[in-house]
Amino acid sequence: MSTSSAVRLASAHVDSDAFAREVRHYLTLTPRQLPSRYLYDPLGSALFDAICRLPWYPVTRAELRLIAAHGHEILRLAKAPVIVGELGSGSGEKLTLLLGSTPGRREVHLVDVSAAALDTASRALAELPGTRVVPHQDQYEEGLQRIAAARSSRDPLLLLFLGSNLGNFDRDGAAVFLRIVRASLRPGDFFLIGADLVKPERELLLAYDDPLGVTGAFNKNLLVRLNHELGATFDLDAFAHRAVWNAAEARIEMHLESLAAATVHVPRARLTLEFTAGERIWTESSYKYAPDTFRASLQSAGFRPAGQWIDTEGRFLLFLGQAA
Repeated sequence: MSTSSAVRLASAHVDSDAFAREVRHYLTLTPRQLPSRYLYDPLGSALFDAICRLPWYPVTRAELRLIAAHGHEILRLAKAPVIVGELGSGSGEKLTLLLGSTPGRREVHLVDVSAAALDTASRALAELPGTRVVPHQDQYEEGLQRIAAARSSRDPLLLLFLGSNLGNFDRDGAAVFLRIVRASLRPGDFFLIGADLVKPERELLLAYDDPLGVTGAFNKNLLVRLNHELGATFDLDAFAHRAVWNAAEARIEMHLESLAAATVHVPRARLTLEFTAGERIWTESSYKYAPDTFRASLQSAGFRPAGQWIDTEGRFLLFLGQAA
């Protein structure tokens, strides 16, 4: 899971035919899979927001504490930027907190796939004196292109990618994405990025399989979506949420496990599925990092370290890099 709505790539931005094609493709792979972006329909997004408030999911709170404690220092190291962008701005809470620590005139570019999130963030940031807000309803790469095209001065840019969203990419995908970000920036620009750190297995499993069952409902809502939008015949009681810590890959995996042999039809995807008892659909991976590994990945992508902050409980890291 990620704490930013930028990962919410599904929702209204994929038409039903494309959704059906992707579902057909991924559910016929071995093992069966579904892209995590499809977890975030309106109900899924609301459930994720609830997850962020659970005591067992401390990532959001840890990141906010780091920003509150070090926001002034971050902006000082980033040369008091007058152009700021955020990928996956969500509600804008973190960026508002950061920029509020050091008042000034700024142009702020927000990138999110959710129109509602952009509206909320735009209104929050517009309350900061001297702030001009430019929203972009786009996915990551398109948003990067729009920010680059909109820059009208030589002033350095501070780009934010918070919420541990990089964890939703596998290692190779994360490396590619970081290179794309670097290619979109000018030398001297700054990049503030967050990472969820490796923690004891029990703590990680509680974060992704909470005692209240909110994360389980979030995961199973994917089946609700398939039933509603594609006419699928998943029996919700016949599938269970499973969270697994894959230590070798340093990732949490979320699965939906069939509790018994079952036949499921997905008419809009022209698909009939035969499940065996114990068979799983892999719905999400969330990679965790060690500080040295994370720092090395940013340096390999072309960012010089400018600052690093880790919360006192060792749960979360913020890294400020400068484009070389």
